[in-house]
Amino acid sequence: MFLSLASIISLLAVIIPATHCGKVLVFPHDGSHWVNMRVLVEELHSRGHTVTVIRAADSWYISETSPHYNTLTVDIAGGGDEDFFRLFVSEVIKIKQSKASVWARFALDMELKDKFFELHKKICEVVVYIFENTALMKSLQDAKYDVVLTDPANGGGVMLAHYLGLPLVFNARWTVHGEAHFAIAPSPLSYVPLPPSELTDQMTFYERIKNVVFYTMRMHLYKQVVGPHYSALSRRYFGPDVDYFSLFQAADIWLMRVDFVFEFPRPIMPNIIHMGGFQCKPAKPLPEHLEEFVQSSGEHGVIIMSLGTLIGELPRDLADEIAAAFAKLPQKVIWRHKGDKPATLGNNTLLVDWMPQNDLLGHPKTKLFVAHGGTNGVQEAIYHGVPILGLPLIFDQRDNLLRIEVRGAGKIIDIFSMNEDIFFQGVQEVLNEPSYRMNMQRLSRLHRDLPMKPLDTAIFWIEFVMRHKGAAHLRTESYRLPRYSYHSVDVMLFLAGVVLIILGTFAALIRCLCSLCLRRKGKRD
Repeated sequence: MFLSLASIISLLAVIIPATHCGKVLVFPHDGSHWVNMRVLVEELHSRGHTVTVIRAADSWYISETSPHYNTLTVDIAGGGDEDFFRLFVSEVIKIKQSKASVWARFALDMELKDKFFELHKKICEVVVYIFENTALMKSLQDAKYDVVLTDPANGGGVMLAHYLGLPLVFNARWTVHGEAHFAIAPSPLSYVPLPPSELTDQMTFYERIKNVVFYTMRMHLYKQVVGPHYSALSRRYFGPDVDYFSLFQAADIWLMRVDFVFEFPRPIMPNIIHMGGFQCKPAKPLPEHLEEFVQSSGEHGVIIMSLGTLIGELPRDLADEIAAAFAKLPQKVIWRHKGDKPATLGNNTLLVDWMPQNDLLGHPKTKLFVAHGGTNGVQEAIYHGVPILGLPLIFDQRDNLLRIEVRGAGKIIDIFSMNEDIFFQGVQEVLNEPSYRMNMQRLSRLHRDLPMKPLDTAIFWIEFVMRHKGAAHLRTESYRLPRYSYHSVDVMLFLAGVVLIILGTFAALIRCLCSLCLRRKGKRD
């Protein structure tokens, strides 16, 4: 039968909106943050959207050519320095292993602070270069982008979106002021721990004191590191009355790279969309040589170990301790390790420069994941239900692993005081105590039990913002309020004043009545 005209019109009405493609301008944060952003970029491309990625000339993760996106390379250094962060991690390990003085640790922290200070300075220089390049700005304006997608760990995308007058979507876990929820959602410090305080949502009185002090100090530190750069940029281009951080808080949608299987329960806002594990996917077949090695493990299974991209190599003595512990196990081990081969390496351990981590975690023979606690690795372990033995090093890694440990799905070992016996016992405990695997598999079931896949949810909301030119109806205006109004200090002072006036008036009235009574009594006497 031929379709009627009405049927054709109805069919077109369904198809046309579904095939509408937009233009997305991406201002990413370099380093491991790009690994997450790339997932969104590739998915947007697969759905027909045109994606343009802005990158600095010295980018160390973002390729200049890709079949999934166009690049706009800014001919200026953006502060990416892979070597610095790798050397920094190595120095952290050496200092903490050697039980160095508090002063040595403080000096290292100050070096990191200075590095981030320089990083944000460079990012602001990139933004100024873009704004002052007339031809470049005209090309950006003429392109008529629908949305800016950015990682608020730097402020470049925020400034650019505001300058171009475009809707803004965040791919967030951190902002320039720390953990992203704290920037927009009510965050009672009585039960919401500030990462990386290494606290849970069940704090004692002294832990709550620690959380408040930690929050105060961290906020002061963040403002010292980023405030001078972004404040100057905001004043220069948006006027003296615009607070740079209010531009962050005005974002339309916050796509959070966590969910409440991983995160502790806390208040959120309508424009916060959780997409924890959005980068996770079912395992693909392993390369032939890895599959043969995995199958050779028999009933004992496989352990995989990776300490992330920033760990080029461990100190020789520490690598020897780990290798010796692995050599005593009946399991086979796949260890992502660079540097010299450990002297104590056993025949059961395979060293690799790179591993298909997601595919190995999804293999039925994988029994344990030895990890540093990066968000990506933790989320992949949750997705595949593999318990974790955590060896946190820096940044938020211990906090990430703490969230797994308190749920009984993993165990943390202090890598800086660890020896062969401690590591071996930790591996044995997580392997042989069934509760670790059972708890992680429970988390996996909770994580997967959703009406939509996290990646589909993320893409839906990006497209939602493109379709509707923003999402102002979901965005609170609380960030525009001064602090005394936000916390109703003025209201409480007013009400306290009214109560005092009423009480004062009542007291004066009682006093007058008492005086009148005394006078009458005196006259009678």
